[in-house]
Amino acid sequence: MKLRTSELIFSWDPTVPPAIDTLSLELSPGQLTVVAGPNGSGKSTLLALLSGLIQPDAGIVELDGAAMTRIPRRQRARLLAYLPQQVTPLYDLSVRELVASGRYPWAGPWGGADPGRDDAVRRALEATDTVHLAHRGFGSLSGGERQRCLVAAVLAQEPRWLLLDEPTASLDLHHAAGVFRVLQRTARQGRGVVAVTHDLNLAGLFADRIVLLSGGRKHAEGSAEQVLRQEVLAAAYGAELVVVRHPVSGRPAVLPGPAEAP
Repeated sequence: MKLRTSELIFSWDPTVPPAIDTLSLELSPGQLTVVAGPNGSGKSTLLALLSGLIQPDAGIVELDGAAMTRIPRRQRARLLAYLPQQVTPLYDLSVRELVASGRYPWAGPWGGADPGRDDAVRRALEATDTVHLAHRGFGSLSGGERQRCLVAAVLAQEPRWLLLDEPTASLDLHHAAGVFRVLQRTARQGRGVVAVTHDLNLAGLFADRIVLLSGGRKHAEGSAEQVLRQEVLAAAYGAELVVVRHPVSGRPAVLPGPAEAP
């Protein structure tokens, strides 16, 4: 079940250059794809387009050969889950209730029984290390705890595709790496995972594929070895970045350029 785009164009404001400009991608299940790039490069806009939340001005988004706009909402929710950057529940739920809300596509008519709910919620809480928060009010949590619980709600939805915009925002290094391990493991189970991040080191450690955007266009695409190269990054970010090797994994790691002399 591939997720693909063809010549996507999208503008928030017609008086400025497009946020996404003639972008074509083909994403495969079983891979963790990371979308990276400088501020304003179109990362969040791309994810919103992939999810069907917004419609392109030109081009098409297809899921398994079907135009996203022609897939009924309920069926789409069973196939694809989307976690935006900012999520604020309208009222205060417990963490367990919040995570269980991710099961809404699987409930019967008029909110009938969902036999898979309890097991899915348990697995999602365990995967995100939030079991101990299950009975806490979501509003009482720290920013990092909230983010992990929101990731749990997406996992509990059990879609074929997961689209996550900055899923490690507000997380410390330990929990950020933990979330990416969960996403990597989810991809290994045969689902497609697309995550936006500014953290090139997380991308280097965990991504099967990196899509690097710049100015709304695809600047580079490929493995970490192909994309996280000094000349590629310098052209995209307009700044000097240093690529080294992770001392354990041997994969590319990215550091800022040297400080100016005093």
